[in-house]
Amino acid sequence: MDIKTLIFGHSGYPIILFPTSMGSYYENKDFKLIDAIAGFINDGKVKVYCPDGIDKLSWYNKGVHPADRVKNHIWYDKFLLEELVPLAKHETGHHKVVTAGCSFGGYHAANFAFRHPWTVSHLFSMSGAFDISSQLDGFYNDEAYFNNPVDFVPNDMNQELWHMKIVLGTSDRDMCKGDNERLSDILNRKGINHWLDIRQNADHDWPTWRGMLPEYLSQL
Repeated sequence: MDIKTLIFGHSGYPIILFPTSMGSYYENKDFKLIDAIAGFINDGKVKVYCPDGIDKLSWYNKGVHPADRVKNHIWYDKFLLEELVPLAKHETGHHKVVTAGCSFGGYHAANFAFRHPWTVSHLFSMSGAFDISSQLDGFYNDEAYFNNPVDFVPNDMNQELWHMKIVLGTSDRDMCKGDNERLSDILNRKGINHWLDIRQNADHDWPTWRGMLPEYLSQL
């Protein structure tokens, strides 16, 4: 299938910015996350790639067997690794990309980064959820394991993980706060440096994420 992608900018760090649960490629634009980082884009500091999501065909597809949900996600991962990321690298001249996303987009950003750490320099997850076992109706196999960061990261010894810059953004009223604390604990036990950013008086919502992403990009 064709996967639509919106691209913003002309140069700079390549950012792969995922949509939220079952979201579309234009979601980050419509909810003004792109506007929040327009300064970085216009100044040529970042070039942002917003791919369409396929969650309706993968993790949220209750009409197929859980094994097929995982397989469909693996096709998406293959598209990112073999098509979108090489394009982003070629167009910007960088040898690694940045992954970012809000809510379930944070899962996609983290899962891709941890699966392919040699091609990701920075991970910016905002209110991410990192355990997809609840989407599989009790089914689990090796393919599910290697797409479930809370399971495979503890045993992953790829040295590139220790070179990645990682931010796990969440908030005191975020329904995914526990997920971020759990992943932070996993990274701490491995000695992987990262920033667990817990915002106060903030919700699992776009205003929080519009405040987070510009601050995270300022670290590039």
